[in-house]
Amino acid sequence: MEERLQKILARAGIASRRHCEEMIREGRVVVNGRVAQLGQKADPRRDRIVMDGKSVEVGLPRTYVALHKPLGVLSSEDDGSNNFPAARGLVSLPGRLFPVGRLDLQSEGLILLTDDGELANLLTHPRYKHTKEYHVQVEGHPDAETIERWQQGILLDEKRTAPARVSTLRRGRSSTWLRVTLREGRKRQIRRVAEVLGHPVARLIRVRIGPINLGRLKPGDWRKLTEQELKELRKLKRRSKPSRSGRGRTAGKRLRASRKEAQR
Repeated sequence: MEERLQKILARAGIASRRHCEEMIREGRVVVNGRVAQLGQKADPRRDRIVMDGKSVEVGLPRTYVALHKPLGVLSSEDDGSNNFPAARGLVSLPGRLFPVGRLDLQSEGLILLTDDGELANLLTHPRYKHTKEYHVQVEGHPDAETIERWQQGILLDEKRTAPARVSTLRRGRSSTWLRVTLREGRKRQIRRVAEVLGHPVARLIRVRIGPINLGRLKPGDWRKLTEQELKELRKLKRRSKPSRSGRGRTAGKRLRASRKEAQR
């Protein structure tokens, strides 16, 4: 069965779907001897798909790893242009694994590493709105009004941030630990919002991505996901696929509603 090329590449563990789209645009993908075009479809059982000169194999077992990214470590793949270590180098497993849920150099906590491009797309694409939870140490002691403003959303780059859940974990002498849960992830969003509200971030740790928790992993430690966690991720995959019958019922309701409106 034919499907979009970027989806086949993601399922084969090449990279996330969006990254695969970039590879196609760059002319790195060849199908049956011809350079592929974005939007092209193929059948992995019938067509020969090559990326950077290597045949693409679909259907191999996948690897799923939870890592506690330490400070000063890149979560993105190392392209040789940085002087910082990359998270991939902390995981002693063979094969190409790419990160799900990036964190900047000064942030720490949970990232996932996998060769399942479909899952990476599912957990990172804004359309699916999966929650991510952070423990955030901010300067000072935000009052109830400040936390309410954060929860309701503020303007960043002339666009209001989506509602968030913010609660106090504990207070110190000159700082406060907050629990922040988001369904969106603009670049450095938590740091920027905290700065605008007058409580700059001193430390930021991500403790959850969707159904996967950081748990007791120490900085630099990693583990393979458990069977129960994989089961939860498979549920996410199934729920992300639209039901044809559901679309049909929705379309039918709209059609009936429009007919009633026309008869009035």
